[in-house]
Amino acid sequence: MQDILVIALFAFLGAASAGLLGALTLRLLRHRSVVVAMTVVAAVAVLAMLAGTLAVAWEMFLSPHDLTVVTIVVAMAAVVSLATALLLGRWVVARSNALTLAARSFGDGGSFAAPPEPGSAELAALTRELESTSAKLAESRERERALERSRRELVAWISHDLRTPLAGLRAMSEALEDGVAAEPDRYLRQIRTEVERLNSMVGDLFELSRIHAGALALSPARISVYDLVGDALAGVDPLAREHRVHLVGDSVEAVPVEVDSKEMSRVLGNLLINAIRRTPADGTVAVAAERSPDGVVLSVTDGCGGIPEEDLSRVFDTGWRGSQSRTPPAGAGLGLAIVRGIVEAHQGRAAVRNVAGGCRFEVTLPTAPA
Repeated sequence: MQDILVIALFAFLGAASAGLLGALTLRLLRHRSVVVAMTVVAAVAVLAMLAGTLAVAWEMFLSPHDLTVVTIVVAMAAVVSLATALLLGRWVVARSNALTLAARSFGDGGSFAAPPEPGSAELAALTRELESTSAKLAESRERERALERSRRELVAWISHDLRTPLAGLRAMSEALEDGVAAEPDRYLRQIRTEVERLNSMVGDLFELSRIHAGALALSPARISVYDLVGDALAGVDPLAREHRVHLVGDSVEAVPVEVDSKEMSRVLGNLLINAIRRTPADGTVAVAAERSPDGVVLSVTDGCGGIPEEDLSRVFDTGWRGSQSRTPPAGAGLGLAIVRGIVEAHQGRAAVRNVAGGCRFEVTLPTAPA
């Protein structure tokens, strides 16, 4: 038993010496290639075995012939181990280089294409993460391009919509100033109308800027959807009469919600005004409110004839106004963007889909806690 303990001690001391030397070497070469690191690891394993074997052999006083045999066996094992480590290291480096080249496409604004040859489990996991990141970056770039397009369109449309009333105001004010206005009272009424239109556009821009800046301050309070819809219908009734559009609000449940009544009234007002203006005379605009598994769904259904499928995803974008046949003369393309911003600020969502004869705008809001 004592001999075995002595052999174990000498074997441990020899192997430990090789291990310490290998650890020091790895630390000095920690910034080098993985091939070098794997070669050092293989060499340490062989040297540890050789050092332990030689220490035990000397302790056991083996004959020179036996010691030579043991040394040759360990040396052959070292050659095979080092060769295997080099091959494995080169394979890992090749896969890593391929992955590095594929990842460089991120910097060029392209998408990530995985290397054709599979790597190790760790490299495969890294490849999947890079593919996922590439998909997210592509979505982000697309959103950024869409936002930039909508911003350019908004600037162009707002510039046009501001230029027209400003030119009219200038002409009418010059006519009044020169005393050539045949009907001054009519000119004054028209000036007031144009000023109110400009004021409305500026108000929409200010509201949209607050939404985009995250500065929309809400004052939520518990209110019945029935009362909310009733107030909105009363507010747009004169416009509906002017356009000879029938308002229907029979399918409204008295469901409680916790919202900012002022902002939600603006949401319903924008939806109803759009629906009325885009519904032909003698048409119908229906408002409904009902419970759903996701909360409370408020809907406004018009008779506009529907929205092209390719435009449905852009309806709530800033500046979107659709075709000329569907665009009211005073529209600036901000109303639906404001609707979405206010609804999302209430932790809800806005959606639109085509129905028979028109389209249906839906606003989903969380149900008020009991």
